[in-house]
This record gives sequence, structure tokens and C-alpha cells, in this order.
Amino acid sequence: MDHSRLRTLTGPRAVWPAALALAGAALAGCGGGPSTDTGRGANAKNVSLVVTRNAIEGGKNSAEAEWITRTVIPRFVAAQKAKGVTAKVTFRGSGVDDEPYKTRLALDLKSRSGADIIDIDGIWVGEFAQAGYIRPLGEVVGGKADTWDGWAQIPKAVQGLGSFDGKRYGIPSGTDGRVLFFNKKLFARAGLPADWQPKSWADLLTAGRALKKVPGVTPIQLNAGTPSGEATTMQGVLPLLAGAGAEIYSGGKWTGGGTALKQVLGLYSTVYREGLGDPRLQQEAKGRDKSFAEFAKGRIGVLAESDYFWRDVVNPKTGVAKMPTRDQDVGYALIPAVEPGKGVRGQSFVSMSGGPTTVLNPSTKYPQQAFELLTFMNSPEMHRARTAGTPEITSRTDVNKQILSGDPLLGFIADKVLPITSYRPGLAAYPQVSTALQEATAGVVSGRTPDEAAAQYTKKLEGIVGGAGNVTTQ
Repeated sequence: MDHSRLRTLTGPRAVWPAALALAGAALAGCGGGPSTDTGRGANAKNVSLVVTRNAIEGGKNSAEAEWITRTVIPRFVAAQKAKGVTAKVTFRGSGVDDEPYKTRLALDLKSRSGADIIDIDGIWVGEFAQAGYIRPLGEVVGGKADTWDGWAQIPKAVQGLGSFDGKRYGIPSGTDGRVLFFNKKLFARAGLPADWQPKSWADLLTAGRALKKVPGVTPIQLNAGTPSGEATTMQGVLPLLAGAGAEIYSGGKWTGGGTALKQVLGLYSTVYREGLGDPRLQQEAKGRDKSFAEFAKGRIGVLAESDYFWRDVVNPKTGVAKMPTRDQDVGYALIPAVEPGKGVRGQSFVSMSGGPTTVLNPSTKYPQQAFELLTFMNSPEMHRARTAGTPEITSRTDVNKQILSGDPLLGFIADKVLPITSYRPGLAAYPQVSTALQEATAGVVSGRTPDEAAAQYTKKLEGIVGGAGNVTTQ
């Protein structure tokens, strides 16, 4: 897995493999499930464990591979030796695309083989859980899974990245968050404040209308349509849906084209009908990249994006659209609910996040030692070692406070965004649902009414998820 992208899932277009069409008959031919003896091998004095993730030294995610082989493994082995245990830990790295990596993991887990500690994209958790490939940590290691002191440092919203149906399946290692970026110079010319924080969608539109009076400026860049792929869903539709009080999947059902989605599509319609957004950017294959360049040149007022935009796009030194004045001219604000208190869980501000999580193979011979290694990898010491020299948002609040003090945006997301964020459902149907949402936004950008686009989306959604009985009208 490309963790530099999985923490955003919105760099180059995310990969959504169809390889797990195995899920429906996931356990067929497995010859029974993994052992339920959580204490097996607990007293062993010689232990062998294998760690795998989509990283390889000298190739994809090289720094991740080096961290495991040069820091995690030798320090864990030393800690075990001090306890009288001889531990042999092997790193099995990969440097492939996400689809073949995911397929290999599925085949390993289905056949009750493979590595003991496995790194996956959080979006796969539900799919793997439903297929029976992974189990809740409590079922693999017993009560110890709930008493780990690290949980107190991982916000409950972030724990959702490694959870499914209210149960923890793994420990998230890192995450991200979505905010509204804005150009302070353009705001000043439009008579808007440098400390702008909209409290409703009406406030966002008010700012857009003021910016429209500034010549040569696109007031609001809100990703729409299929050319931007998952970026449309994650940067646009899902945060707004959360702001309208709904999640795309909740209580075992998918959210259809009811009131919440119509509100979202209504905002899209207003933005593009009033000329507050540039519809051409939503129709071009490289439209999103072009919007990055336009923002860096001071031609876009407000842009909805993840911290990837700050770290890797307009970074003055290493960005793909370098903005030398980023630290002075780029502001950021929380994404507001449609109205205060009307967001999901009664929130006034919302966000969406993604990222990797690390799970245990239910068939491991040494569940207790595997869990020790898993928690060791997610200790403050190991997080600090992993992020040394490259600050990024970890799952741990205590570590973020230490390593993000020099980066105001990342600190802002860690402090203000992560406690209120939401995650996509890790289900096999999600990629198709996401595409249907993208098509709905494309419809309103091209002139269709929100009601028409919502109705077409609902019809398509029902076909994807198995009928109207699996869809709500919220």
C-alpha cells in the first residue's frame, strides 16, 4: 500500500479492486475457521512472527520498510530477549499496486496462512471482516485487546478506521482530515476576514459571492463528477453529507437520495449555477491537478481538500504546485454543517478521514505475542521513530502534540478535526456507490435538478446494494 496516499486516499486516483468478489463465499472450502484459543503459544520461549505491508526497501514506501526492519524488529526482539523469549521476526515486504496486494492478502487469510501482523487500508476492514478473513481483536487475543493503554490516546472517531460494526479489528497508525483551504489575499480583496470560519453552508456561499466580485477568481472549488474520482466523494460529497446529518452507510443500510443528499446536491447546484465554481475543472481529466495549480497562482478562493494538499501540493519546497507564500497566504477552516448542530451526531462541524490500519491474522500461532508486536509498533516511541524528519498525523494524540507543533495545519487537524471526523464504510459495494455519487454531482453541475439527480442516484444505488430494502430515504 502506498501509505503516502492511503493517508489521504486522494493523491493519484485511489485503486478500488474488484478482486474480492470472494466475499460472498468467503469461508467456503476453508475447512473451518481459525482457532478460538486466544492463549495458544502464550508461554512459548521461541516465537516466530511475520509482518507484512505494501512497502519495500529501495522501492514503494521505502521509509516504512526501513522503519520496520531497522527499528521495530531489532527493538522488539531485544525487548523480548529481556523477558527470556527468543523472538524471530521477519518482514515480508511488497512493492506492488494495491489491487494485487489486497488479492494476495485475501488468498492468504482465506487459506489460514500468511503473515501474523498485516497492514491494510482502513477501507478494507469491513470487507475483510464480512468475508471472515479477519476477526475482532478481542476474539483473537482475549480481554487484553480492550485494556491496551494506547486506546486512550486514539480518539474514538479515529478508532473507527480500524473498526467495523462497533468492534475493533485493528489499530490505525495514521490518518488525515479534510478542511476548507482559502487564500487570505483574495479574501482581503473581497472584504472577508483572514480568520474566516464559516458556521453554515450559507456562510460559505456568502464568501463565494463576495469573491466572485474579484476579477479572474474562481470563488469555490468543490470537486464534482467522475474525472476526479474518489476525490469528488471524499473531498466533496461525504463531508457535505455528514454536514447534512447523514452518513453514506449506517445501521446496515445505505443512504439514498432523500433529504440529506438533496441538500448536498442543492449546494452543488447553487455553486455551479451561480458561477461560483468552474464547471470545466470538473469535466477535464486533469481538472483536479489544474485546480491545484490555479489555487497556487492565487486564482481560487476556497478549495475543499485534505492535509495532502498542504503537505504535498502547495508545499513551498517539495509541492507539485509549489506556493512560496503558503505559510502566509493560505488559511484553513473547519467544514461547517448545513446549519449549526445539524451535522452527523449533532455536530456543527464535520470532516472525513482515511488511512491504514494494522490487523492480526486470526490463524497466527502466537496471538499474544503478535498483539505485543502490534501494540509495540503503535507505541509513542515507534510512532516518533516512524515520523522522524517527515511530520505527519499519527493516530495518537500524545504523539501528535509532540511532533506537529511546528506545522500549524497538521496540528489543527490533529486537535480540531480528528475528534469530529467520519470514515467511509469498508464494504465491497462502496466503490460502486462512490461512483454513483460522483455521477450525481456531475448531473447537477451539467444542469440537472437536485431532485432529478437524487432520484437517478437512488435507482442506481438500489441496483448496487441489492434492492430498496437496503436503502434509507434519509
